[in-house]
Amino acid sequence: MKYPDLTNIIGGRKVSAEGQFLDVFSPLNGELISRVPLSGSAELDQAVAAAQKAVPGWAALPIKERVQVFYRYKTLLENHKDELASIVVEENGKTTGEAVAEVLKSIEVTEFACALPQLTTGEIEEVSRGVECRSDRKPLGVIASITPFNFPNMVPNWTIPNAIALGNAMILKPSEQTPLSANRLAELLSEAGLPDGILNVVHGAKETVEAICDHPGISAVSFVGSTKVAKIVYARGTANQKQMLALGGAKNHLIVLPDAHEQMTASDVAASMSGCCGQRCMAASVMVAVGQVDNIIEKLCNEARKIVPGKNMGAVISRAAKDRIEGYITEAERQGAKILLDGRGATVSGNENGFYVGPTIIDHVTSDMAIAREEVFGPVLSILHVDTLDEALEIEKASEYGNAAAVFTQSGGLARYVAEHASAGMIGVNIGVPVPREPFSFGGWNQSKFGVGDITGKSSIEFWTQLKKTTIKWNPEARTNWMS
Repeated sequence: MKYPDLTNIIGGRKVSAEGQFLDVFSPLNGELISRVPLSGSAELDQAVAAAQKAVPGWAALPIKERVQVFYRYKTLLENHKDELASIVVEENGKTTGEAVAEVLKSIEVTEFACALPQLTTGEIEEVSRGVECRSDRKPLGVIASITPFNFPNMVPNWTIPNAIALGNAMILKPSEQTPLSANRLAELLSEAGLPDGILNVVHGAKETVEAICDHPGISAVSFVGSTKVAKIVYARGTANQKQMLALGGAKNHLIVLPDAHEQMTASDVAASMSGCCGQRCMAASVMVAVGQVDNIIEKLCNEARKIVPGKNMGAVISRAAKDRIEGYITEAERQGAKILLDGRGATVSGNENGFYVGPTIIDHVTSDMAIAREEVFGPVLSILHVDTLDEALEIEKASEYGNAAAVFTQSGGLARYVAEHASAGMIGVNIGVPVPREPFSFGGWNQSKFGVGDITGKSSIEFWTQLKKTTIKWNPEARTNWMS
Protein backbone atom coordinates (compact mmCIF):
# COMPACT_ATOMS: atom_id res chain seq x y z
CA MET A 1 0.00 0.00 0.00
CA LYS A 2 1.17 3.52 -0.78
CA TYR A 3 -0.40 4.94 2.39
CA PRO A 4 -0.45 3.39 5.87
CA ASP A 5 -3.68 2.46 7.61
CA LEU A 6 -5.68 5.58 8.32
CA THR A 7 -6.46 6.69 11.85
CA ASN A 8 -9.23 8.74 13.33
CA ILE A 9 -8.26 12.23 14.49
CA ILE A 10 -9.74 12.95 17.89
CA GLY A 11 -8.82 15.83 20.14
CA GLY A 12 -5.85 16.67 17.94
CA ARG A 13 -4.37 13.17 18.19
CA LYS A 14 -4.19 10.32 15.71
CA VAL A 15 -6.20 7.56 17.34
CA SER A 16 -5.80 4.06 15.99
CA ALA A 17 -9.11 2.29 15.64
CA GLU A 18 -9.83 -1.17 16.90
CA GLY A 19 -11.83 -3.68 14.94
CA GLN A 20 -12.47 -3.91 11.21
CA PHE A 21 -10.78 -2.05 8.40
CA LEU A 22 -11.99 -1.51 4.84
CA ASP A 23 -9.66 -1.62 1.86
CA VAL A 24 -9.34 1.60 -0.17
CA PHE A 25 -8.68 1.12 -3.89
CA SER A 26 -7.59 3.69 -6.45
CA PRO A 27 -10.15 3.83 -9.29
CA LEU A 28 -7.32 4.65 -11.71
CA ASN A 29 -5.77 1.19 -11.60
CA GLY A 30 -7.69 -0.85 -9.05
CA GLU A 31 -4.69 -0.99 -6.71
CA LEU A 32 -4.97 -1.09 -2.92
CA ILE A 33 -3.69 2.25 -1.59
CA SER A 34 -4.76 2.25 2.07
CA ARG A 35 -7.16 0.88 4.66
CA VAL A 36 -9.80 2.87 6.54
CA PRO A 37 -11.15 2.01 10.00
CA LEU A 38 -14.83 1.21 10.37
CA SER A 39 -15.48 3.14 13.56
CA GLY A 40 -18.48 2.59 15.79
CA SER A 41 -20.23 4.31 18.65
CA ALA A 42 -17.24 4.05 21.01
CA GLU A 43 -14.97 6.06 18.71
CA LEU A 44 -17.74 8.59 18.09
CA ASP A 45 -18.23 8.99 21.84
CA GLN A 46 -14.54 9.87 22.18
CA ALA A 47 -14.78 12.44 19.39
CA VAL A 48 -17.91 14.07 20.81
CA ALA A 49 -16.32 14.25 24.27
CA ALA A 50 -13.24 15.94 22.79
CA ALA A 51 -15.43 18.40 20.87
CA GLN A 52 -17.54 19.18 23.95
CA LYS A 53 -14.39 19.91 25.94
CA ALA A 54 -12.97 22.21 23.27
CA VAL A 55 -16.02 24.11 22.04
CA PRO A 56 -16.70 26.48 25.01
CA GLY A 57 -13.33 28.19 24.69
CA TRP A 58 -13.59 28.34 20.91
CA ALA A 59 -17.15 29.73 20.94
CA ALA A 60 -16.14 32.36 23.50
CA LEU A 61 -13.63 33.92 21.10
CA PRO A 62 -14.86 36.86 19.02
CA ILE A 63 -15.57 35.75 15.48
CA LYS A 64 -12.87 38.12 14.21
CA GLU A 65 -10.35 36.03 16.14
CA ARG A 66 -11.79 32.70 15.02
CA VAL A 67 -11.56 33.57 11.33
CA GLN A 68 -7.83 34.27 11.63
CA VAL A 69 -7.40 30.49 11.55
CA PHE A 70 -9.13 30.41 8.18
CA TYR A 71 -7.00 33.19 6.72
CA ARG A 72 -4.01 30.96 7.47
CA TYR A 73 -5.85 27.83 6.31
CA LYS A 74 -6.65 29.51 2.96
CA THR A 75 -2.94 30.21 2.46
CA LEU A 76 -2.10 26.59 3.29
CA LEU A 77 -4.68 25.32 0.79
CA GLU A 78 -3.07 27.53 -1.85
CA ASN A 79 0.46 26.42 -0.97
CA HIS A 80 -0.51 22.72 -0.94
CA LYS A 81 -2.89 22.86 -3.91
CA ASP A 82 -0.96 20.41 -6.08
CA GLU A 83 -0.42 17.94 -3.25
CA LEU A 84 -4.10 18.04 -2.26
CA ALA A 85 -5.14 17.59 -5.88
CA SER A 86 -2.87 14.56 -6.26
CA ILE A 87 -4.57 12.89 -3.29
CA VAL A 88 -7.96 13.49 -4.88
CA VAL A 89 -6.73 12.00 -8.17
CA GLU A 90 -5.51 8.85 -6.43
CA GLU A 91 -8.49 8.17 -4.21
CA ASN A 92 -11.30 9.42 -6.48
CA GLY A 93 -9.97 8.90 -10.03
CA LYS A 94 -10.45 12.46 -11.26
CA THR A 95 -8.21 14.10 -13.81
CA THR A 96 -5.61 16.47 -12.40
CA GLY A 97 -7.47 19.48 -13.78
CA GLU A 98 -10.71 18.42 -12.11
CA ALA A 99 -8.93 17.79 -8.81
CA VAL A 100 -7.24 21.20 -8.91
CA ALA A 101 -10.61 22.83 -9.61
CA GLU A 102 -12.02 21.07 -6.56
CA VAL A 103 -9.28 22.52 -4.36
CA LEU A 104 -9.80 25.97 -5.87
CA LYS A 105 -13.47 25.81 -4.87
CA SER A 106 -12.38 24.86 -1.34
CA ILE A 107 -10.22 27.97 -1.32
CA GLU A 108 -13.15 30.11 -2.47
CA VAL A 109 -15.44 28.76 0.27
CA THR A 110 -12.72 29.38 2.87
CA GLU A 111 -12.35 32.94 1.59
CA PHE A 112 -16.07 33.44 2.17
CA ALA A 113 -15.71 32.18 5.74
CA CYS A 114 -13.09 34.86 6.35
CA ALA A 115 -15.79 37.45 5.56
CA LEU A 116 -18.25 36.11 8.16
CA PRO A 117 -17.53 38.88 10.70
CA GLN A 118 -19.04 41.33 8.21
CA LEU A 119 -22.12 39.12 7.69
CA THR A 120 -22.98 38.19 11.28
CA THR A 121 -23.02 41.59 12.98
CA GLY A 122 -26.54 41.13 14.36
CA GLU A 123 -29.19 43.82 14.66
CA ILE A 124 -30.10 46.38 17.30
CA GLU A 125 -32.99 48.82 17.44
CA GLU A 126 -34.63 51.13 19.99
CA VAL A 127 -38.13 49.65 19.88
CA SER A 128 -39.55 51.97 22.55
CA ARG A 129 -38.15 54.96 24.45
CA GLY A 130 -35.41 53.56 26.66
CA VAL A 131 -35.89 49.99 25.39
CA GLU A 132 -33.61 48.21 22.94
CA CYS A 133 -33.93 44.86 21.20
CA ARG A 134 -30.95 43.10 19.68
CA SER A 135 -30.35 39.81 17.91
CA ASP A 136 -27.15 37.79 17.70
CA ARG A 137 -26.15 34.55 16.02
CA LYS A 138 -24.80 31.95 18.45
CA PRO A 139 -23.12 28.61 17.67
CA LEU A 140 -24.96 25.33 18.11
CA GLY A 141 -22.11 23.52 19.87
CA VAL A 142 -21.04 20.13 18.51
CA ILE A 143 -22.15 19.44 14.97
CA ALA A 144 -21.36 16.79 12.33
CA SER A 145 -20.73 16.69 8.60
CA ILE A 146 -21.11 13.50 6.55
CA THR A 147 -19.51 13.86 3.13
CA PRO A 148 -19.54 11.82 -0.14
CA PHE A 149 -16.89 10.20 -2.33
CA ASN A 150 -17.27 12.41 -5.38
CA PHE A 151 -15.66 15.58 -3.98
CA PRO A 152 -13.41 14.45 -1.10
CA ASN A 153 -11.73 17.86 -0.77
CA MET A 154 -14.47 20.31 -1.74
CA VAL A 155 -17.53 19.01 0.09
CA PRO A 156 -15.82 18.82 3.51
CA ASN A 157 -14.83 22.42 2.86
CA TRP A 158 -18.44 23.30 2.10
CA THR A 159 -19.02 22.84 5.83
CA ILE A 160 -15.72 23.09 7.75
CA PRO A 161 -14.88 26.80 7.28
CA ASN A 162 -18.35 28.27 7.86
CA ALA A 163 -19.52 25.92 10.60
CA ILE A 164 -16.30 26.18 12.61
CA ALA A 165 -15.74 29.91 12.06
CA LEU A 166 -19.26 30.45 13.42
CA GLY A 167 -18.12 28.90 16.71
CA ASN A 168 -18.99 25.20 16.46
CA ALA A 169 -16.88 22.08 16.92
CA MET A 170 -17.23 19.46 14.18
CA ILE A 171 -17.22 15.71 13.75
CA LEU A 172 -16.31 14.99 10.10
CA LYS A 173 -17.26 11.59 8.69
CA PRO A 174 -15.82 11.37 5.16
CA SER A 175 -16.74 8.72 2.63
CA GLU A 176 -15.06 5.42 3.38
CA GLN A 177 -14.27 5.18 -0.35
CA THR A 178 -12.23 8.42 -0.37
CA PRO A 179 -10.96 8.99 3.19
CA LEU A 180 -7.44 10.29 2.56
CA SER A 181 -8.25 13.94 1.87
CA ALA A 182 -10.08 14.43 5.16
CA ASN A 183 -7.06 13.56 7.30
CA ARG A 184 -4.81 15.86 5.30
CA LEU A 185 -7.29 18.74 5.66
CA ALA A 186 -7.35 18.18 9.42
CA GLU A 187 -3.55 18.35 9.50
CA LEU A 188 -3.56 21.65 7.62
CA LEU A 189 -6.19 23.12 9.94
CA SER A 190 -4.09 22.14 12.93
CA GLU A 191 -1.11 23.82 11.29
CA ALA A 192 -3.28 26.92 10.77
CA GLY A 193 -3.85 27.08 14.52
CA LEU A 194 -7.24 25.43 14.98
CA PRO A 195 -7.44 24.26 18.62
CA ASP A 196 -7.40 20.53 19.31
CA GLY A 197 -10.87 19.00 19.44
CA ILE A 198 -12.59 21.57 17.23
CA LEU A 199 -12.30 19.32 14.16
CA ASN A 200 -12.41 15.58 14.73
CA VAL A 201 -12.31 13.03 11.90
CA VAL A 202 -14.15 9.77 12.53
CA HIS A 203 -13.96 7.24 9.71
CA GLY A 204 -16.51 4.56 9.06
CA ALA A 205 -19.52 3.46 7.07
CA LYS A 206 -23.22 2.88 7.83
CA GLU A 207 -22.76 2.18 11.55
CA THR A 208 -20.87 5.45 12.01
CA VAL A 209 -23.55 7.45 10.21
CA GLU A 210 -26.26 5.88 12.34
CA ALA A 211 -24.31 6.64 15.49
CA ILE A 212 -23.97 10.30 14.44
CA CYS A 213 -27.73 10.56 13.82
CA ASP A 214 -28.45 9.04 17.25
CA HIS A 215 -25.82 10.74 19.41
CA PRO A 216 -27.39 13.10 21.98
CA GLY A 217 -24.26 15.25 22.07
CA ILE A 218 -24.53 16.33 18.42
CA SER A 219 -26.86 19.27 17.71
CA ALA A 220 -26.88 19.44 13.91
CA VAL A 221 -25.85 17.26 10.97
CA SER A 222 -25.24 17.97 7.30
CA PHE A 223 -25.21 15.13 4.80
CA VAL A 224 -24.39 14.92 1.08
CA GLY A 225 -25.06 11.71 -0.84
CA SER A 226 -27.80 9.81 -2.65
CA THR A 227 -31.47 10.70 -2.18
CA LYS A 228 -32.22 7.22 -0.84
CA VAL A 229 -29.71 7.61 1.99
CA ALA A 230 -30.44 11.32 2.48
CA LYS A 231 -34.06 10.51 3.31
CA ILE A 232 -33.01 7.92 5.87
CA VAL A 233 -30.40 10.19 7.48
CA TYR A 234 -32.79 13.15 7.59
CA ALA A 235 -35.59 11.11 9.16
CA ARG A 236 -33.32 9.49 11.73
CA GLY A 237 -31.63 12.75 12.71
CA THR A 238 -34.83 14.77 13.04
CA ALA A 239 -36.39 11.96 15.07
CA ASN A 240 -33.54 12.59 17.52
CA GLN A 241 -34.27 16.35 17.60
CA LYS A 242 -31.28 17.34 15.51
CA GLN A 243 -31.13 20.21 13.06
CA MET A 244 -30.67 18.42 9.72
CA LEU A 245 -29.73 19.34 6.16
CA ALA A 246 -29.44 16.37 3.82
CA LEU A 247 -28.59 16.89 0.15
CA GLY A 248 -29.53 14.04 -2.16
CA GLY A 249 -29.24 13.08 -5.80
CA ALA A 250 -30.34 14.72 -9.02
CA LYS A 251 -31.59 14.24 -12.57
CA ASN A 252 -30.67 17.53 -14.18
CA HIS A 253 -32.38 18.55 -17.42
CA LEU A 254 -30.76 20.71 -20.09
CA ILE A 255 -33.36 22.18 -22.45
CA VAL A 256 -31.93 22.97 -25.88
CA LEU A 257 -33.89 25.28 -28.16
CA PRO A 258 -33.40 25.60 -31.93
CA ASP A 259 -31.91 29.09 -31.63
CA ALA A 260 -29.15 27.95 -29.24
CA HIS A 261 -25.57 28.80 -30.18
CA GLU A 262 -24.51 25.52 -31.74
CA GLN A 263 -20.86 25.24 -30.77
CA MET A 264 -21.20 26.70 -27.29
CA THR A 265 -24.15 24.42 -26.54
CA ALA A 266 -22.37 21.32 -27.83
CA SER A 267 -19.22 22.07 -25.84
CA ASP A 268 -21.06 22.94 -22.62
CA VAL A 269 -23.41 19.96 -22.71
CA ALA A 270 -20.53 17.56 -23.41
CA ALA A 271 -18.51 19.00 -20.54
CA SER A 272 -21.49 18.93 -18.19
CA MET A 273 -22.38 15.29 -18.81
CA SER A 274 -18.82 13.96 -18.72
CA GLY A 275 -16.96 16.16 -16.21
CA CYS A 276 -15.91 14.22 -13.11
CA CYS A 277 -17.18 11.17 -15.04
CA GLY A 278 -20.71 12.42 -14.45
CA GLN A 279 -20.25 11.70 -10.74
CA ARG A 280 -21.62 15.02 -9.52
CA CYS A 281 -25.12 16.08 -8.58
CA MET A 282 -24.91 19.02 -11.01
CA ALA A 283 -24.06 16.94 -14.09
CA ALA A 284 -26.30 17.04 -17.15
CA SER A 285 -28.08 13.72 -17.40
CA VAL A 286 -31.04 14.54 -19.65
CA MET A 287 -31.04 16.77 -22.72
CA VAL A 288 -34.53 17.79 -23.83
CA ALA A 289 -34.33 18.68 -27.50
CA VAL A 290 -37.07 21.13 -28.51
CA GLY A 291 -37.89 21.02 -32.20
CA GLN A 292 -35.19 20.58 -34.82
CA VAL A 293 -31.77 20.54 -33.13
CA ASP A 294 -30.13 17.62 -34.97
CA ASN A 295 -27.21 19.84 -35.97
CA ILE A 296 -26.49 20.55 -32.31
CA ILE A 297 -26.73 16.86 -31.43
CA GLU A 298 -24.22 16.04 -34.16
CA LYS A 299 -21.80 18.66 -32.84
CA LEU A 300 -22.39 17.38 -29.29
CA CYS A 301 -21.32 13.88 -30.32
CA ASN A 302 -18.23 15.28 -32.02
CA GLU A 303 -17.28 17.16 -28.85
CA ALA A 304 -17.89 14.11 -26.67
CA ARG A 305 -15.63 11.97 -28.89
CA LYS A 306 -12.75 14.26 -27.92
CA ILE A 307 -13.17 13.16 -24.27
CA VAL A 308 -11.09 10.01 -23.78
CA PRO A 309 -10.74 7.98 -20.57
CA GLY A 310 -7.17 8.02 -19.31
CA LYS A 311 -6.34 11.20 -21.25
CA ASN A 312 -8.78 13.96 -20.39
CA MET A 313 -11.29 11.89 -18.47
CA GLY A 314 -10.87 10.03 -15.20
CA ALA A 315 -12.33 6.87 -13.74
CA VAL A 316 -15.58 6.10 -11.93
CA ILE A 317 -15.28 5.28 -8.26
CA SER A 318 -15.52 1.46 -8.27
CA ARG A 319 -16.07 -1.71 -10.25
CA ALA A 320 -19.63 -1.82 -8.93
CA ALA A 321 -20.26 1.73 -10.19
CA LYS A 322 -18.90 0.82 -13.65
CA ASP A 323 -21.15 -2.24 -13.83
CA ARG A 324 -24.21 -0.27 -12.68
CA ILE A 325 -23.67 2.55 -15.20
CA GLU A 326 -23.11 0.15 -18.09
CA GLY A 327 -26.21 -1.76 -17.01
CA TYR A 328 -28.34 1.36 -17.46
CA ILE A 329 -26.94 1.84 -20.98
CA THR A 330 -27.62 -1.77 -21.95
CA GLU A 331 -31.18 -1.62 -20.60
CA ALA A 332 -31.94 1.58 -22.57
CA GLU A 333 -30.59 -0.01 -25.75
CA ARG A 334 -32.74 -3.08 -25.15
CA GLN A 335 -35.79 -0.83 -24.76
CA GLY A 336 -35.23 0.76 -28.17
CA ALA A 337 -33.08 3.82 -27.49
CA LYS A 338 -30.32 4.59 -30.00
CA ILE A 339 -26.72 4.67 -28.77
CA LEU A 340 -25.00 7.55 -30.58
CA LEU A 341 -21.79 7.26 -28.57
CA ASP A 342 -21.02 4.14 -26.53
CA GLY A 343 -18.69 4.30 -23.53
CA ARG A 344 -19.13 0.72 -22.39
CA GLY A 345 -16.06 -1.47 -22.13
CA ALA A 346 -13.61 1.41 -21.93
CA THR A 347 -10.06 0.50 -20.93
CA VAL A 348 -6.87 2.47 -20.47
CA SER A 349 -3.55 1.04 -21.61
CA GLY A 350 -1.35 0.36 -18.61
CA ASN A 351 -4.29 0.65 -16.21
CA GLU A 352 -6.43 -2.21 -17.45
CA ASN A 353 -7.73 -2.87 -13.94
CA GLY A 354 -9.05 0.68 -13.56
CA PHE A 355 -12.73 1.53 -13.49
CA TYR A 356 -13.48 3.42 -16.71
CA VAL A 357 -16.65 4.33 -18.60
CA GLY A 358 -16.42 6.53 -21.68
CA PRO A 359 -18.83 9.36 -22.58
CA THR A 360 -22.15 7.92 -23.69
CA ILE A 361 -24.93 9.69 -25.58
CA ILE A 362 -28.27 7.93 -25.99
CA ASP A 363 -30.91 9.34 -28.36
CA HIS A 364 -34.64 8.70 -28.66
CA VAL A 365 -35.03 7.98 -24.97
CA THR A 366 -38.61 8.04 -23.69
CA SER A 367 -39.83 9.29 -20.33
CA ASP A 368 -40.84 5.86 -19.11
CA MET A 369 -37.30 4.43 -19.39
CA ALA A 370 -35.29 4.05 -16.19
CA ILE A 371 -32.38 5.95 -17.69
CA ALA A 372 -34.65 8.98 -18.14
CA ARG A 373 -35.90 8.94 -14.54
CA GLU A 374 -33.21 7.51 -12.27
CA GLU A 375 -29.87 8.97 -11.27
CA VAL A 376 -27.18 7.10 -13.21
CA PHE A 377 -24.23 9.04 -11.72
CA GLY A 378 -22.00 8.41 -14.69
CA PRO A 379 -20.94 10.06 -17.98
CA VAL A 380 -24.23 9.28 -19.70
CA LEU A 381 -26.58 11.72 -21.45
CA SER A 382 -30.11 10.76 -22.46
CA ILE A 383 -31.82 12.77 -25.22
CA LEU A 384 -35.59 13.20 -25.26
CA HIS A 385 -37.38 14.97 -28.13
CA VAL A 386 -40.39 17.30 -27.80
CA ASP A 387 -42.10 19.85 -30.02
CA THR A 388 -42.58 22.76 -27.61
CA LEU A 389 -40.87 24.45 -24.70
CA ASP A 390 -43.86 23.78 -22.43
CA GLU A 391 -43.55 20.06 -23.15
CA ALA A 392 -39.89 20.25 -22.18
CA LEU A 393 -40.76 21.99 -18.91
CA GLU A 394 -43.40 19.38 -18.13
CA ILE A 395 -40.71 16.68 -18.43
CA GLU A 396 -38.37 18.65 -16.19
CA LYS A 397 -41.06 19.30 -13.57
CA ALA A 398 -42.14 15.65 -13.58
CA SER A 399 -38.77 14.61 -12.15
CA GLU A 400 -38.74 13.85 -8.44
CA TYR A 401 -35.43 15.67 -8.16
CA GLY A 402 -34.75 19.40 -8.34
CA ASN A 403 -31.08 20.23 -8.11
CA ALA A 404 -30.43 22.01 -11.41
CA ALA A 405 -31.97 22.82 -14.75
CA ALA A 406 -30.58 24.76 -17.69
CA VAL A 407 -31.73 26.22 -20.97
CA PHE A 408 -29.67 26.93 -24.07
CA THR A 409 -31.11 29.76 -26.15
CA GLN A 410 -30.29 33.20 -27.50
CA SER A 411 -33.71 34.52 -26.47
CA GLY A 412 -33.79 36.44 -23.20
CA GLY A 413 -37.55 36.04 -22.98
CA LEU A 414 -37.46 32.26 -23.34
CA ALA A 415 -34.57 32.02 -20.90
CA ARG A 416 -36.59 34.01 -18.35
CA TYR A 417 -39.59 31.77 -18.96
CA VAL A 418 -37.58 28.65 -18.17
CA ALA A 419 -35.95 30.23 -15.12
CA GLU A 420 -39.38 31.12 -13.74
CA HIS A 421 -41.07 27.80 -14.46
CA ALA A 422 -38.43 25.09 -13.96
CA SER A 423 -38.70 23.17 -10.69
CA ALA A 424 -35.09 23.31 -9.54
CA GLY A 425 -33.08 25.23 -6.98
CA MET A 426 -30.24 26.18 -9.35
CA ILE A 427 -30.89 27.41 -12.89
CA GLY A 428 -28.46 27.88 -15.76
CA VAL A 429 -28.84 29.96 -18.91
CA ASN A 430 -26.31 28.74 -21.49
CA ILE A 431 -24.40 27.15 -18.59
CA GLY A 432 -24.27 23.37 -18.27
CA VAL A 433 -23.21 23.25 -14.61
CA PRO A 434 -24.96 26.17 -12.86
CA VAL A 435 -23.15 25.97 -9.52
CA PRO A 436 -23.50 29.33 -7.72
CA ARG A 437 -20.32 31.12 -6.70
CA GLU A 438 -19.87 32.45 -3.19
CA PRO A 439 -21.67 34.18 -1.50
CA PHE A 440 -24.60 32.60 -3.35
CA SER A 441 -25.52 29.29 -1.79
CA PHE A 442 -25.67 25.71 -3.06
CA GLY A 443 -28.90 23.78 -2.66
CA GLY A 444 -31.65 22.15 -4.67
CA TRP A 445 -35.39 21.56 -4.37
CA ASN A 446 -37.77 18.62 -4.12
CA GLN A 447 -36.12 15.23 -3.51
CA SER A 448 -32.66 16.74 -3.95
CA LYS A 449 -32.74 18.44 -0.54
CA PHE A 450 -34.23 17.64 2.85
CA GLY A 451 -34.20 20.39 5.45
CA VAL A 452 -34.22 24.18 5.49
CA GLY A 453 -31.48 26.46 4.17
CA ASP A 454 -28.46 25.69 2.02
CA ILE A 455 -25.07 24.20 2.77
CA THR A 456 -22.85 27.04 1.55
CA GLY A 457 -22.97 30.82 1.21
CA LYS A 458 -25.09 33.21 3.25
CA SER A 459 -27.85 30.64 3.76
CA SER A 460 -25.47 28.38 5.68
CA ILE A 461 -25.16 30.96 8.47
CA GLU A 462 -28.72 30.28 9.56
CA PHE A 463 -28.20 26.52 9.55
CA TRP A 464 -24.99 26.51 11.61
CA THR A 465 -26.20 28.99 14.25
CA GLN A 466 -29.17 29.78 16.45
CA LEU A 467 -30.70 33.21 16.94
CA LYS A 468 -30.63 34.85 20.38
CA LYS A 469 -32.84 37.88 21.01
CA THR A 470 -32.18 40.24 23.92
CA THR A 471 -34.44 43.05 25.17
CA ILE A 472 -32.73 45.74 27.28
CA LYS A 473 -34.09 48.54 29.48
CA TRP A 474 -31.78 50.76 31.53
CA ASN A 475 -33.76 53.98 31.97
CA PRO A 476 -36.44 53.77 34.69
CA GLU A 477 -37.50 57.38 34.05
CA ALA A 478 -38.43 56.71 30.46
CA ARG A 479 -42.09 56.98 29.62
CA THR A 480 -43.49 53.44 29.40
CA ASN A 481 -46.10 51.91 27.17
CA TRP A 482 -47.24 48.39 26.31
CA MET A 483 -43.94 47.66 24.55
CA SER A 484 -41.82 48.37 27.63
